[in-house]
Amino acid sequence: MVPVKIRNMEEFASISGLSRPTVSKYFHDPGSVRATTRARIEAALEKYDYRPNIFAMNQNRKLTKNVGIMVPYLADPFFAEIARNIEQRCIDAGYSPTLFSSHGNPDLEVEILENLRALKPAGALIAPLGRISDSAAVASFCDEVPTVLFDSNLPDMGLAFIGSDNPQFSMLMVEYLCRTGEPPCFFEMKDPANPNANKRRQGYLDAMTQLGFEPSIVKVEGQGWSFEEIGRAGGIQTLEAGGFATNTILCSNDRLAIGLLTACYEKGLRVGRDAGSDLRIAGQDDHPFSRFTCPPLTTIAQDYDAVSRRAVQTLFDVVESGDQSRAHETVLYEGKLIMRQSA
Repeated sequence: MVPVKIRNMEEFASISGLSRPTVSKYFHDPGSVRATTRARIEAALEKYDYRPNIFAMNQNRKLTKNVGIMVPYLADPFFAEIARNIEQRCIDAGYSPTLFSSHGNPDLEVEILENLRALKPAGALIAPLGRISDSAAVASFCDEVPTVLFDSNLPDMGLAFIGSDNPQFSMLMVEYLCRTGEPPCFFEMKDPANPNANKRRQGYLDAMTQLGFEPSIVKVEGQGWSFEEIGRAGGIQTLEAGGFATNTILCSNDRLAIGLLTACYEKGLRVGRDAGSDLRIAGQDDHPFSRFTCPPLTTIAQDYDAVSRRAVQTLFDVVESGDQSRAHETVLYEGKLIMRQSA
C-alpha cells in the first residue's frame, strides 16, 4: 500500500492513469467496464487504499441517470457541435443525456426547464439565451438541479459558467488584421441574438484604441438566428452605400461573414489577401463550414473540446460527490487564430 492521501474520485483516477468517467462507471457498476480495466482499477484501489464516499454515492443512486442539455438553437452548427461533444461525454460517463433547443424563444426556454425538472435529472448543462432569458426561472432551476452554464453567462447562476473569452477573440483578430493590412471595420447586427456579440464588439473597440486606430462599426438590421441572410442583405446594402471605411471587415461571427462573402460575390467583388482582391473578410468561431467557403474564411477558433470537457467534469464532480456547496466559478478559454485565404 502506498501512503498517498487521495481526497476524491478525480484524484484517484488521475494517479491511476484512468479517466474519471471510467472510474465512476466502475464504482456504480463494476461489470460495466472491461475486465482488464476492472482489474487495473482494483489493483489501484489495493495500492492506494482508496475508498469512495459510499454515502455520497448512495445519495446519487437515488437520482436518475438523466442529464439535460439545452442550447439556444440546435440548427446552428456551432451549437450542434458543442452539444455533440457534451452529449458524448455524458454517454461515456454512463449517463443518459436528453438534448433540447430553445429556438431563441425565452418562453420555450422556461418550458424546457420545467420539462427537465420532470425528468428528475442528475444534473443539467445549459446554454441560456442570455439577456432575454427569464433570469428568475433559470435561477430557480439552478437552485433545484445541479447545473453548469456554458457559452452564454448569467452571472452567479449555477455551479459554474464555462465559456470562451469573447473579447480576446476580437482583440486577437484585430491585432492580426492591423499587422497585415488596413485596420478592420466591425460588422454586426444592430440587435444581436447572442449576447456574446456585445463582448466581441467591446474587444474590437479596446483593440483598435490600444493600437491607435479609429474604430468603425457597421450595424445591420435583422433579428433572430438567420445570420447568413442578415449578413448577405446587410452586406449588399452597406456595399452599395459605401459604408465600409476600410477594405478590411471583421464580422461578429462566422455566419454573418458567410453572408457577407455572398454579398461580395453578388456585387462582383473579390475577397482575399492577394494584391488583386477588393476586400479582406474575417469572422469568429471557426464555424464547421468556414473552411469550405470561397475563399476559405479566416477566423478565431473556439475550443469546443476544452469547454465541453470542463463543463461536464464540473457537473459530474458535484453529482458524484453530492457536495453542492462549492463556490461558483467562471472559466474562460481563449480562441486560436485560424489564417485562411479570405484575410
